[in-house]
Amino acid sequence: MIIALFPNIQKHQSKSIALGIKEFLHREGVTVVVEDEEAKIIECDKLSSVNPKTIDYLISLGGDGTILRILHKHPELEAPILGINLGSLGFLADVPIPEIYPSLQELINGEGKVLERMMIEGETIHGDIFSAVNDMVIHRAKNPSLVDLAIHVDGDYLNTFSADGVIIATPCGSTAYSLAAGGPIVEPGIPALVITPINAHTISNRPIVIRPEVDVQVQFLSEAMPVEVSNDGFSIHSMKTGEVFTVRFSDRKFRVVCLKRHDYFATLRTKLGWTGKMRA
Repeated sequence: MIIALFPNIQKHQSKSIALGIKEFLHREGVTVVVEDEEAKIIECDKLSSVNPKTIDYLISLGGDGTILRILHKHPELEAPILGINLGSLGFLADVPIPEIYPSLQELINGEGKVLERMMIEGETIHGDIFSAVNDMVIHRAKNPSLVDLAIHVDGDYLNTFSADGVIIATPCGSTAYSLAAGGPIVEPGIPALVITPINAHTISNRPIVIRPEVDVQVQFLSEAMPVEVSNDGFSIHSMKTGEVFTVRFSDRKFRVVCLKRHDYFATLRTKLGWTGKMRA
């Protein structure tokens, strides 16, 4: 078995935890590789030394941002990913520090499930295409006031939002920026897209959940400075007045490891601080 380990060295304890995980996996007969620039730090083989197709699992040490970085930086890696959470708020990285080694043992024993998650892609009018795990965000950028964004779904007019922007999120992304902007939580196994306006001027404007097999066209209508389009916050593209940005379901997917000791709803309760209790 080959496992690629991705520690976020900037996170507190990340290096020491990575070294402990490496030793544990080596004792179990697992080959561990890390990104080339960290091979000396973690004392492991380089990621470039193995065929990406031969890697069985990816392990992320950090938070959801670390997982997003891995998926964007290494699109060639198709192995399922297990996220160990070294931060606070994380939904993709759902293994807490106290449960690292029992979780790793489950992983090695093959006791976890591999679940497929959807991604989206955006296309500019210039034909530039880029993907996202969580969301595409069209934001007013340097404009000092709200901007007008017209939304069409497969060519059918939905609405024009006067807002700071709009978020088009995947189910995984529904618990990220979209949630902070008032969007709904969508269970990650449900194929859907979430359109959430950001600080819309009219309070009757509400998020909407739509089927994933459509194209969502966002047109910038305001006579103003260009707005910005970002994918998971990684790259920024400018969008001028009159231009259209299209978001659609991507053929690319990513896979996550779901262990028996963890479940999505428990993660929601913990991360969101829900305090409801079952009654006998």
